[in-house]
Amino acid sequence: MNATQTPVVVAVAITGSVPRKSDNPAVPVTPDEQIESTHAAFEKGASLVHIHVRNDDESPSSDPERFARVQEGVRRHCPGMIVQFSTGGRGRDPSQRGSSLYLKPDMASLSTGSVNFPTIVYENSAAFVSELATAMRTHGVKPEIEIFDLSHLHGARRLVDAGLMDEAPHVQFVMGVKNALPAEEHLLDVLLAELRRVLPKASWTAAGIGVNQARVMDWALARGADAVRTGLEDNIRVTKDRLASGNDELVALAAEAIDRHGRRVATAAQARELLGLAPG
Repeated sequence: MNATQTPVVVAVAITGSVPRKSDNPAVPVTPDEQIESTHAAFEKGASLVHIHVRNDDESPSSDPERFARVQEGVRRHCPGMIVQFSTGGRGRDPSQRGSSLYLKPDMASLSTGSVNFPTIVYENSAAFVSELATAMRTHGVKPEIEIFDLSHLHGARRLVDAGLMDEAPHVQFVMGVKNALPAEEHLLDVLLAELRRVLPKASWTAAGIGVNQARVMDWALARGADAVRTGLEDNIRVTKDRLASGNDELVALAAEAIDRHGRRVATAAQARELLGLAPG
């Protein structure tokens, strides 16, 4: 690849709270499976891993021991890879959502407002968001701001103004969740314009859920996104009729999209520089 091409961070969301193995046998559930799947994705070019953990019955878990096991394995087998913990709320006790931040992952997700999901209200009160942001600041964890609604950008700005976050968070627009932001291209332009006004120093990406994954990735790359997101958390299929064989296959497809847009996959070291993180 041309060394002058702009690098793009490839983030892989390996598991999520749903789906289960019954939806796609490639979904990694145990810590060992998650480490193995992350390593395969790393070998294909992923430089950031977004981690949820599961209990033995596959239900969402907040167990710090499981987060620690996955983090340790990733750091051993994927040198320099950015480790990002989820603080998401599907199926997890709110009081436990930040319970693993003391492990000091490089990053953690942070939703700055509430939103309707298909079957629940994903609740993130202003006070709770401030608590999570404070814990991240205390432990030196960089937030990835999850944007499910335009107002959530302003929630992030309030955290900056309160001194709970610096001026350059990493922002992810989540598009295609039923009852939240639709996956429509013109809405990404609206969101980007507001991001550049409200948080001009932020890096950004966009995640398309399910069948929207590839198209949202193309929209983001066409607009100069710093990162793309893929993985079995968001999308378990390659086509309507074929399940993905693993996170590594989805990462390979993301790498092909990056190449089509005249850019190149970032190394782990480049990813850390792009997102303002210390060297691995």
